[in-house]
Amino acid sequence: MRRSNRTNTLVIVSNHVASIYDDRWVEDILHYTGMGQVGDQSLAFNQNRTLNESRINGVAVHLFEVFTAQTYTYIGEVLLADEPYQERQPDVKGEDRFVWVFPLRLKSGTSPAISDVTLQQLNRVKEKQARKLSDAEVEALARRQGRTNVGKRSARVTQHQRSPWVAEHAKRRSKGRCDLCQEASPFNRRDGTPYLETHHIEWLVHGGADTVENTVALCPNCHRKMHVLDDQADKILLVARVNAH
Repeated sequence: MRRSNRTNTLVIVSNHVASIYDDRWVEDILHYTGMGQVGDQSLAFNQNRTLNESRINGVAVHLFEVFTAQTYTYIGEVLLADEPYQERQPDVKGEDRFVWVFPLRLKSGTSPAISDVTLQQLNRVKEKQARKLSDAEVEALARRQGRTNVGKRSARVTQHQRSPWVAEHAKRRSKGRCDLCQEASPFNRRDGTPYLETHHIEWLVHGGADTVENTVALCPNCHRKMHVLDDQADKILLVARVNAH
């Protein structure tokens, strides 16, 4: 948090990539963690006091969020939606402590929708960070940060208009076998047709085409593998198998 006395404003940043704080949106309320990286936080400390008194001190509070490293997205002016409350979070040393959480809402109303691609990328970053931790660290964080009041926010979804004919062609061309592992489909649909999922070798979001040449039929396991690994060797193999038809 940074305050400007000249403009009588307070800038707060919710960094979802590189921060020890557990900030989260619940509906249209951002539960924002106060200042203080070591030990219990105090409402009287520095800009915690400014934010806590923002309803009476005339300071305008502006929120930025970070979803990608070193990229700050301006969200808007925010107001205290309720009284601050305390909860336990780890400090920068990993020690358990009490922090102050400020429920904030946008002055303009509902929170802006963030691209679903951006949120998916953020989730992948967090999953990668989690994989670097020890079993004990992961369990401690899971138990400490698990909650019944799950954070959620609006996302702006970009939907590609895929051709149903291209998808159906890929499934029929495969003759009931996965184009990658070559195993038979794991089960049949109610109408008796093999269950396979269509996949674009070069993803649409990366500029791939929705064409017969770029579309294959995969079993659910291989489909997930392609989205997790996007392995170049697998892509070359799929292209070769499509071209062989």
